[in-house]
Amino acid sequence: MGRVLVMLTAAAAVVACSVATVMVRRRVRRRRKWRKVVGLLKDLEESFETPLGRLRQMVDAIAVEMQAGLVSEGGSKLKMLLTFVDDLPNGSERGTYYALHLGGSYFRIIRVHLGGQRSSLEVQDIERHSIPTSLLNSTSEVLFDFLASSLQRFIEKEGHDSISSQDVKRELAFTFSFPVKQTSLSSGVLIKWTKGFAISEMAGEDIAECLQGAVDRRGLDIHVAALVNDTVGALSYGHYHDPDTIAAVVFGTGSNACYLERTDAIIKCQNPRTTSGSMVVNMEWGNFWSSRLPRTSYDIELDAESLNSNDMGFEKMIGGMYLGDIVRRVILRMSQESDIFGPISSILSTPFVLRTNSVSAMHEDDTPELHEVATILKHLGVPKVPLKVRKLVVKICDVVTRRAARLAAAGISGILKKLGRDGSVGEGRRRSSDKQMMRTVVAVEGGLYSNYRMFREYMDEALRDILGDDVARQVVIKAMEDGSSIGSALLLASSHSVRTISNI
Repeated sequence: MGRVLVMLTAAAAVVACSVATVMVRRRVRRRRKWRKVVGLLKDLEESFETPLGRLRQMVDAIAVEMQAGLVSEGGSKLKMLLTFVDDLPNGSERGTYYALHLGGSYFRIIRVHLGGQRSSLEVQDIERHSIPTSLLNSTSEVLFDFLASSLQRFIEKEGHDSISSQDVKRELAFTFSFPVKQTSLSSGVLIKWTKGFAISEMAGEDIAECLQGAVDRRGLDIHVAALVNDTVGALSYGHYHDPDTIAAVVFGTGSNACYLERTDAIIKCQNPRTTSGSMVVNMEWGNFWSSRLPRTSYDIELDAESLNSNDMGFEKMIGGMYLGDIVRRVILRMSQESDIFGPISSILSTPFVLRTNSVSAMHEDDTPELHEVATILKHLGVPKVPLKVRKLVVKICDVVTRRAARLAAAGISGILKKLGRDGSVGEGRRRSSDKQMMRTVVAVEGGLYSNYRMFREYMDEALRDILGDDVARQVVIKAMEDGSSIGSALLLASSHSVRTISNI
């Protein structure tokens, strides 16, 4: 009996040792896998790093490319497109005007009434709608008929006291958020689609004529009287409220910027007919490229699988359409090289399935257990991950967003440098401390900036780092909502005021 007991005890000890060995091995494997993930995170942080020295090199590169784009067509990655906008609204405009804004993921229709004073601007009606994904790869006829039908519904709901009861043709500004080579304030041809649109037969077509044709087919009494880039509309709205506004940037689905340039600096246009001595230039900065940009394997893969590969490199690092997909690609690679996220989900392998608004929600999740992160990961087919993995995802969101925001700040600083408003003179020499800096306002619009607090904070922080506290105090970043749409209507009103004065 004692012998049996000894044998049983020995067997139990062997089993216990075996179980302990298995548990130790599992723990060691988990630690190895976690160390591998930590190594991947460290590599991510290093490759996405944007030190101040690199940002300042980017600022210089942007200013140089801006100058090159003003000298000759095709002389720069920045197209530096003329807009034929030389008189910005000043508050004296009168009348009722309409605007239709086609963006990357939405469209808006507004009606604005102006009473001749800044305080009398009245947005009488506004509608916002998502763009059906079926339109992105449709035909020009389908797209513009859809926009015209939306305009028709908007007009049909107007009351009898509106302009419809008067014998006056409605004047409409078409706010168009894509690259256009303008030939006048009211006409221009599409250069290329961006932001996921791919309607091939549209290239080279006059955009205003396309909308006017669709409007005419429906018998609507509307005149498409202005074709305005969304950044130009934002600048117009900003300048209407604050004459110190000299540039505008949109951070939304994509990203772009415009600014007010002296006409004598626009060398490629030998005889720009302006009365103000200046003209708004649409930079199309999404296409900016420099070896100083911190491009990673994730960016290369995203670009290769996009509709416009080898194009819009800057936009793909800072645009709202792309940040979510960069985060997704990082999580997917970690899933492929470690099982900390569990089996690889087919959903997680789908491009653009993770939207930037979800990245914002995870990044700014302040619940102790990161419930929002867990919910979004579950929708991506990654359920039941431990808290430390959820914290890892928040860190990934932080790294990707911080890079985007700091690059955005470098873009704005590049414009200020080109205009001599970054606190430097000539070859990087600082202004004397006794010379007062001019107050400079940059209008900013777009959901990425207005809805993503961490993006805003990182961008504002980087601007202070690049410019220095003294200069940064004179630079005002003014956020707007619906500014590009309202501003386009204001530009149309301003152009009417100029024509009226010239005819007196």
